[in-house]
Amino acid sequence: MTAFTGRLNTVPRAYPPEFRARAIALVRAGKPQNQTAAELDIHPVTLSKWVKQDRVDRGEVPGVSTAESVEVRAARRRIRGSRLSY
Repeated sequence: MTAFTGRLNTVPRAYPPEFRARAIALVRAGKPQNQTAAELDIHPVTLSKWVKQDRVDRGEVPGVSTAESVEVRAARRRIRGSRLSY
């Protein structure tokens, strides 16, 4: 029997907010997303999601902003905590 050398579950790398902001700024300045992703060694889909969320946060396109998402997660935690205390 041979050992499995691949990865079963991959955990996304955590990128610092400053890194994300720099990548988004490059795209907003006109640099192509695929080129930016390749130069920063990130997956193009990851960068695309960041840029899309940035556009939502700026009000350029409809969607749930980062601030709203944080509020909803916090409310769900509070609700979950109150259910457990009964």
